[in-house]
Amino acid sequence: MYTSVPRVVIVGAGFSGLWAAQGLAHEDLDITLLDRNNFHTFYPLLYQVAAAELGPTDIAYPVRSILREGRVRFRMADVQRIDFDARVVYSNEGEHPYDVLLLAMGSVPAFFGVEGAEEYSYPLRDMDHALPLRREVLSRFEKASFEPDAARREAHLTFVIVGGGPTGVEYAGALAELIHGPLLKDYPIIPRDEVRILLVEGSDRLLGAMHPRLGRYALERLRARRVEVELNTMVTRIRPDGVDFADGISVQTDTVVWTAGIQGDPRVGVWGLETGGLGRVVVEPSLQVPGRPEVFVAGDLARAVGDDGEPLPQVAPVAMQQGKHLVTAIKAHLRGDPVPDFVYDDPGMLAVIGRNNAVAQVFGGRFTGFAAWVLWALIHVAKLVGFRNRMLVLVNWAWNYVFYERSVRLILPVDRNGPGGELDLGGGGGAAERVAAAGAEGGPAPVDEGRGKAGAEGGSADAVIRDGAAVGGAEAGGAAGRRPEDGQA
Repeated sequence: MYTSVPRVVIVGAGFSGLWAAQGLAHEDLDITLLDRNNFHTFYPLLYQVAAAELGPTDIAYPVRSILREGRVRFRMADVQRIDFDARVVYSNEGEHPYDVLLLAMGSVPAFFGVEGAEEYSYPLRDMDHALPLRREVLSRFEKASFEPDAARREAHLTFVIVGGGPTGVEYAGALAELIHGPLLKDYPIIPRDEVRILLVEGSDRLLGAMHPRLGRYALERLRARRVEVELNTMVTRIRPDGVDFADGISVQTDTVVWTAGIQGDPRVGVWGLETGGLGRVVVEPSLQVPGRPEVFVAGDLARAVGDDGEPLPQVAPVAMQQGKHLVTAIKAHLRGDPVPDFVYDDPGMLAVIGRNNAVAQVFGGRFTGFAAWVLWALIHVAKLVGFRNRMLVLVNWAWNYVFYERSVRLILPVDRNGPGGELDLGGGGGAAERVAAAGAEGGPAPVDEGRGKAGAEGGSADAVIRDGAAVGGAEAGGAAGRRPEDGQA
């Protein structure tokens, strides 16, 4: 039995949570939206923040500004537990009783049990990862420009990206353009041939969820941009000063970027919800939790299946469409009517490799080169929240395109411990330097800034990789997921 005005609590201000909140905002409902951040992030362009092409405010927008009109109350809060029997969400800001609950908390990096991956690699999951990664790359060049030891300089200037899905491919291309464009102009003392960008993928091709021809095109264009691409290459261990591969080869590096996969927020399993592969909550076709019709799950967190019986990919279009579906679904549930099933309309996939080069599998066709690049740019700008964000992105892209410059090459302090943590004002030393320093002081080795922060409790050894199979495991069919698309709460 509901209160006089039904209470709807939405956890997560990502695509599905925000889209649902906007759609319900003018209904006669008491709606509370919870997220640990006060902004919505457009995750498909997050890698450009890490590659110094865009600033964080270009792809983020205040949640309160989005929800000014309507009946949605926003609380900046971190959800700690949920009592599903009492129908109460507990956060660090208090209790939030509900009649209907939507969990759209998104995902965290999945490290699949690879030794050292969580401790010594840089995930690219959210803004708390993108900014430290940007700082790390720029700081490596600062270090290398005055490093007399050849071996240390090589480690500074070697960048290993694990995972050949869209995120890995796009970041590799953007990093190559950053380094071989403005950075080497800024550091003329560094020879071009001393810089090494290595993209490793465990399967036999890049962009496994797209047509093989598009994967081959991406491979050719990356190699033309001085990116080394190693296929059928499995990572077995990540060390503070390098990466070990299954074939016995090791690479000395200070910077490893982890784009090999994501999993559902592990807290839901602790709270008692049934999860399937990659920690995603098992849901009915309507996106309701079995046995708890008042609880809906959407976005990266939901293990919704498509017409082929396989889990839907963890991408923005799925989350957006689920958010819109939930407007109808929640209203139907509150009326006591049958809740309709969610049906995904796949709009296709796109990935950009760099200036004038992209791949697109949309509108029933496959495109490469400049045409795909224009499609990619138009679609992404159109999906950005806020006119100001669209204009900022267009201006930045135009500046970069005309002048071959990146305007946000700033080495800024970053919060290494998340909300409430201390600012790290150091010089961007890598993991090896920090481990060595800790050993000299007799203290525990610290985790490098931004590394392994996103609460991933570590994927199981047999977990499936969805963003490139660079660390083992075989996908049990279906299209691979690419990016985390939902908010955090």
